[in-house]
Amino acid sequence: MLQLNIKNETSKLKAVVLGTAKSNGGVPKVEDCYDPKSVQHVIAGTYPKEKDMILEMEAVEKVLKKYNVEVFRPKVIENYNQIFARDIAFVIDDKFIKANILPDRDQEIEAINHVIAQIDSNKIIKLPEECHVEGGDVMPWNDYIFVGTYSGKDYSEHITARTNIDAVITLQEIFPEKTVKSFELRKDNTNPKENALHLDCCFQPIGKNKAIIHKNGFLIEKEYQWLVNFFGKENIFEITKEEMYHMNSNVFSISEDVIISEKNFTRLNTWLRENGFTVEEVPYAEIAKQEGLLRCSTMPLIRE
Repeated sequence: MLQLNIKNETSKLKAVVLGTAKSNGGVPKVEDCYDPKSVQHVIAGTYPKEKDMILEMEAVEKVLKKYNVEVFRPKVIENYNQIFARDIAFVIDDKFIKANILPDRDQEIEAINHVIAQIDSNKIIKLPEECHVEGGDVMPWNDYIFVGTYSGKDYSEHITARTNIDAVITLQEIFPEKTVKSFELRKDNTNPKENALHLDCCFQPIGKNKAIIHKNGFLIEKEYQWLVNFFGKENIFEITKEEMYHMNSNVFSISEDVIISEKNFTRLNTWLRENGFTVEEVPYAEIAKQEGLLRCSTMPLIRE
């Protein structure tokens, strides 16, 4: 049995699900895309090729194994995008919470049944239907759970709005001893530079007390300010709109000292090293074209 344990984003990683790019389904039609960035690349003819994405994910698996992390992969579903394992479920403490994601993506969870079978069934939680949530919006941080959301009246018109207030309330009910803190994110169906698809597209805690953040990803300035005060201005790496577009906040922590990052994130990687982090650089620019990066394609199960 897997003894699930996730208290935060950065404790030493022991076991993780890493998505797969095999049999990815080729280039989608514009109307079948889930986010504005994919649309951009489909139209431009620069949508990522399966073979390139497979190589990128293999590079990540190699780094994870170098640090003795147990890596689970989904079963391959023919012609289906299974890269973003983070969206389909997430672990907080010892509970495995199945996300209610876009209906088109229902089969993704079935592809990890071989992993779910190793989890105590009493620890598996299926949220009520009215709770929309994806793992990219949920960040356990010790006594807190940070959640990205969107509560605008036009929620249903935004394919980019993935987590609603019902989910925030339900998470608070499941974890009464934690403080669930929600953040309204900026949503835009057409302009990827004005769209924070998930909380991890504009914010992520790293190390013991540091964070990467993009101010414009937050709709409400005082919520952004709360995070700056919480981590302390001197501990924050502020990314630009261009860096957010390239997913600079979507790195992945193997431990408090080791971070997997994209090799083109020059400014960020330099800052991380100056602040004592070991940076494991991988190529991930092709996968980034689908508005997801390293955190999006991993689902941590056990941290120390």
